[in-house]
Amino acid sequence: MEDAVLEPLRAYARGHATGDPAHFRDAFLPTAHIEGIRDDAFVSWRLDDYCARFPGQPAPDEPTRSRRIEAIDVHGSVATATMTLWHGAETFTDIFLLVRVDDGWRIANKAYHRHA
Repeated sequence: MEDAVLEPLRAYARGHATGDPAHFRDAFLPTAHIEGIRDDAFVSWRLDDYCARFPGQPAPDEPTRSRRIEAIDVHGSVATATMTLWHGAETFTDIFLLVRVDDGWRIANKAYHRHA
């Protein structure tokens, strides 16, 4: 596995850890969408909308949160990855589609599942 494919995933995790949306902009392509079910309804956020959800500071319970990359599967210039995020009482499974572009790997899209 190319170590470079881990870079956007690490930037994504830093975004959650710090609350700084600049890390998400480093991780995702500008055209990315983030999709899943929230409050029993399908949501599809553009990157700007997703970044606006982060206040620029860590969550108050950040010391108790954790994240782990579970799997990465690379096929030439595309890859998929799965990450688990334990955020308080909630656990998220994030599935990423990544693309290798001129400046390295970036997340093209993310879908997530929230486990209450």
